[in-house]
Amino acid sequence: MTKILVTGATGNIGRLTLDRLLNRAPANDLVGLAREPAKAADLAAKGIEIRQGDYFDDEGLVRAFKGIDKVMMVSATAFTDRNTQHENVINAAWQAGVQHIVYMPIIHKAGSAFRLPQVTEEDRFVEDRLKSSGLIYTLVRHPPFLETIETYAGGHPLETGVRAPAGSGKAAYASREDLAEAHAVVLSEDGHAYGDYALYGGPAVSFADIARILTEISGKPVPFRAVSEQDYVAQLVSLGLPEPAAGFMLKWVEGVNAGEWDGETGDLEKLLGRKPKTPTEFLRASHAARQLETESLRRG
Repeated sequence: MTKILVTGATGNIGRLTLDRLLNRAPANDLVGLAREPAKAADLAAKGIEIRQGDYFDDEGLVRAFKGIDKVMMVSATAFTDRNTQHENVINAAWQAGVQHIVYMPIIHKAGSAFRLPQVTEEDRFVEDRLKSSGLIYTLVRHPPFLETIETYAGGHPLETGVRAPAGSGKAAYASREDLAEAHAVVLSEDGHAYGDYALYGGPAVSFADIARILTEISGKPVPFRAVSEQDYVAQLVSLGLPEPAAGFMLKWVEGVNAGEWDGETGDLEKLLGRKPKTPTEFLRASHAARQLETESLRRG
């Protein structure tokens, strides 16, 4: 029996990973870590044990990790002293007798000079610490999420067109659901010790490609309009995104335009045993959901 703990149980990736693990392991072998366990009541109702823990609380982490064999370390949020938090998790895992840590860095192309602030160097720090920790580790590297593709494209691309800084680079986005399922495979199977997977989705698309896909789906012209970086940030702020978050989004767009995430390893498809969700499939489902919502509001 292998006891698996997933951190960030109340967040998107942590919750989805635990949900997918329920299809592959008994609920009583699964543990979720949450700062506020009450917010994971739905997971507890499915038989998953929820333990309280905070990345900044060293002793609390050691207690939470007791009896655990594998830990899925969900990345700490950017701009929150990620190095201290991740190092605390690794140290606590060692002290508690955890055997194996799975971590989700952002994909970084070998030899690339691109740096995502509060992400690239912090991910490298984790990798170095894992390699020197004596723990078994697996790296499941993420591309940008499909769920953010419309925000990257300016917020409301169907209404305003795709508005982003000029560039022809592409990204092989992947959905959180597919990434979480891949995590569940790695956590529940043997044979992934020291694995290093680049979980590209596919096919890779540019912002002009997104405009073309939305045109085909909606049946109305959706143009791609290149805008300045300043106007791009201002547009996201006008939609309610705080300015620092909008500036951070701009850095992701710069990475897309630089081709930082346009690779194709096939790792995600191999782990899933099927094709991952494509941008066209995701955008079509998103458009259909909006149409249903609009029709429902129209009917009152």
